[in-house]
Amino acid sequence: MKIYTRTGDDGTTGLFGGGRVDKDHPRVDAYGAVDELNAVLGVARTACTDEGLDAVIATIQADCFSLGADLATPEESKADVTRISAREVESLERWIDRLEEELAPLKTFILPGGGPLAAHLHHARTVCRRAERRALALVRSGDASDATLRWLNRLSDLLFVMARAANHRAGVDDVPWSP
Repeated sequence: MKIYTRTGDDGTTGLFGGGRVDKDHPRVDAYGAVDELNAVLGVARTACTDEGLDAVIATIQADCFSLGADLATPEESKADVTRISAREVESLERWIDRLEEELAPLKTFILPGGGPLAAHLHHARTVCRRAERRALALVRSGDASDATLRWLNRLSDLLFVMARAANHRAGVDDVPWSP
């Protein structure tokens, strides 16, 4: 299979289930932001020496790929695609709860940083928030499910907690914000 098809040379791209849209369409913006998030998570994994956190990131990457396919497939499409659901949201919540058990409660805002893995996870969190903002347009128009927003919102929370856990496990203090 060739990597180039030339079909996008006119500024359009194909959707799962058929149809074409402009490359600056809100749907493409949304799944493009999720793709960027997945790439940033891949970078985070290069700094990860913690098998437990690495396994969580690997699962999140697989779910990001599923979410990208979900967002690339119009809701009315008959294409067989995995849709993000409440089950995936609940999984993120369980990971958050487990990780928070090992962390001291926050008493102040913290700055992104600390160790390399934590810094990458904070970066991933900000890209996740952008993906959430991009997906909102699709949810508002009925072209994506509410579960998409819940999953992205919860994922950004998990990435924040994972960054704190990465610092804690590495013996690195979080960087407190002092105005």
